[in-house]
Amino acid sequence: MKERENVGMSHMNMQADMKGMKMPDDHKHTPHDADMNKMDMDHGDMDMSNMDMTHMDMDMGDGHMMHMGNLKRKFWVSLILTIPVILMSPMMGMTLPFQLIFPGSDWIVAILGSILFFYGGAPFFSGAKAELQMKQPAMMTLISMGVGVAYVYSIYAVIANDLFHVTPTVNNFFWELSTLIVIMLLGHWIEMNTVMNAGSAVDALGKLLPQTAHVIDDQGNSTDVQLSDLQVGQTLAVRAGEQVPADAVILTGTSDVNESLVTGESKAIKKLAGDKVIGGSVNGTGTFTAKVTGTGDSGYLAQVMDLIQNAKNAKSKSENLANRVAGWLFYAALFAGILAFIVWLTVANLAVALPVAVAVFVIACPHALGLAVPLVVSRSTALAAQNGLLIRNRDAMEQVNHLKFALMDKTGTLTMGKFKVNHLISLDKQYSDTDILRLMAGLESGSSHPLATGILAAAKEQQLTVTAATDTHQETGLGQFGTLDNTTYGVVSVAYLDQHQLDYDHDQFTTFAAEGNSISFLVAGEKVLGLVAEGDQIKPNAKKLITSLKAQGITPVMLTGDNQETANKVATSIGIDDVQARLLPEDKERLVQKYQQNGKVLFIGDGVNDAPSLARADVGMAIGSGTDVAIESADIILVASDPADVIQFLDLARATNRKMTENLWWGAGYNLIAIPLAAGVLAPIGFMLNPMAGAIVMSLSTIIVAINAMTLKIKPVAD
Repeated sequence: MKERENVGMSHMNMQADMKGMKMPDDHKHTPHDADMNKMDMDHGDMDMSNMDMTHMDMDMGDGHMMHMGNLKRKFWVSLILTIPVILMSPMMGMTLPFQLIFPGSDWIVAILGSILFFYGGAPFFSGAKAELQMKQPAMMTLISMGVGVAYVYSIYAVIANDLFHVTPTVNNFFWELSTLIVIMLLGHWIEMNTVMNAGSAVDALGKLLPQTAHVIDDQGNSTDVQLSDLQVGQTLAVRAGEQVPADAVILTGTSDVNESLVTGESKAIKKLAGDKVIGGSVNGTGTFTAKVTGTGDSGYLAQVMDLIQNAKNAKSKSENLANRVAGWLFYAALFAGILAFIVWLTVANLAVALPVAVAVFVIACPHALGLAVPLVVSRSTALAAQNGLLIRNRDAMEQVNHLKFALMDKTGTLTMGKFKVNHLISLDKQYSDTDILRLMAGLESGSSHPLATGILAAAKEQQLTVTAATDTHQETGLGQFGTLDNTTYGVVSVAYLDQHQLDYDHDQFTTFAAEGNSISFLVAGEKVLGLVAEGDQIKPNAKKLITSLKAQGITPVMLTGDNQETANKVATSIGIDDVQARLLPEDKERLVQKYQQNGKVLFIGDGVNDAPSLARADVGMAIGSGTDVAIESADIILVASDPADVIQFLDLARATNRKMTENLWWGAGYNLIAIPLAAGVLAPIGFMLNPMAGAIVMSLSTIIVAINAMTLKIKPVAD
């Protein structure tokens, strides 16, 4: 759940255009609401980061999705088929000591190779088709070219050798084809396995709405209807504790409504006739009727869903480093292979030109390249998980080196999102500070209002015996009253004191309020007995995060739905200079796009209102204690919700990027040497690539890639 934005010192107003979103609460009184300076609460934008997998599906090439179970099955079936191929087929023309060659073995290998080609290679062909349709050949196209050429030429070799008995014999590439398919499937399986199962943020949003709604007809009868059948203009009855089924305007009744799931602000909002309520918010203890103003696509949550989906689609167009390298290799191999074929056909004949061209195409897709990134991702993800970082989209890690801005939510991200008693003062000599806290806790007993929760937590911490007040009642917007020890007390706002002209220390109140506190007073009759000042607490490592970001050349920016005064107070205390307050979800997402015009953007948030921004940002990072929608929208999840973990992630991401680059050089470096040698660039001086040398170099590059990946380490954050 998204914790509240610090409600600082004021009461939130809900405006007709939904700009000031009020927060829910089952609190029976609103003394604190009036005590909190007018704060227009807006929704922040939900943002959802692009992910490699959805519901255990993996992107096999720019949009082509493959299910995790299918990939696993394909790998094991292909591995079983590959074993006899390795035993009966030469590697790059070399017959190895353990191989079994006998009459008819070529045909067995051809049959097994054909099954491997069509079954195991299917996902790569589908991915290549998608890449080519987008005119962006990458890894899937490179793999398909290698296995496709190897298969066609190998079938030709078997027919030429066994049916036509040509001399010299034609080498087949079934060994390369089978091992390449298996290793590429393994690489993708490793990569899938290391990324956590991703849900759908849009599905999670849908769960915020109830399944049915109570519709009141013209005769006043109530009928439960499916949410899908609800229509604009109908009258709803919303009972205590229920979720509001659709956007609506209250007709009759009053209640406190909790809109924290939507707005991120956990303060109960008093709703009266004429006020708007949002579908997905939670009603408090009152009952009201309301006229439906938005359902389905016209509802607020549906609009947020659109924001998320649009952001995800826009972000999915980015291309990771491995695909870029594979694309370059594809063009290099295609050019080298065709050129080699033409040259050798000119200077020699078809019998020489064809195998040279085929060797170039097959060599272009080395086994090491298929494992270069997955092995690093596997190691990186494991290290991250051990340190409370869950990586859902490894492509986002590649953006870290280019980050220019770190946009972040306030409550729950930089602050604890939980109100804590900062000042407790008795103003009457007959009462100790402990007496004041005990009496206030008695009046607040049983309430889950954020401010009441802070008072009750303080009483529990001091192990006070709290007796619940009797005959409790409230004066709307002013205070909560009840009887304790045969005396009537009240927990009231400063508005109550002003209205009843009760004396209090105005300077003291102003000082505490300026600190970002919400202040409640304990009164008995016309005497002010004491006060409590509560505020949201800044997380211990928040300032360390801001200092580190600045040291890395990343500009921190606070985006919040809170009021400007409270936002400025928090920002100043931790060193943030750029503060944007009173923002709706769409405002946040729009600001993410604005900052992206000047550089890559990291967004850190924890609520439904942050999900669109999480999706839109180049790197979306969700606080682990946040809502399901935010978590499912993010690229990275901070399990411990500790700002210092952001620093650790950035360090790990940079180290991971270095290892991936190194591995890609090792994998692609083989090609840079082997492709021109296989094409015969040194043939004029009598040197052609020896198949054995090619096989050894290919094996070494794979081993080096694996060892290099395992040397990746994560360093702790310095104190």
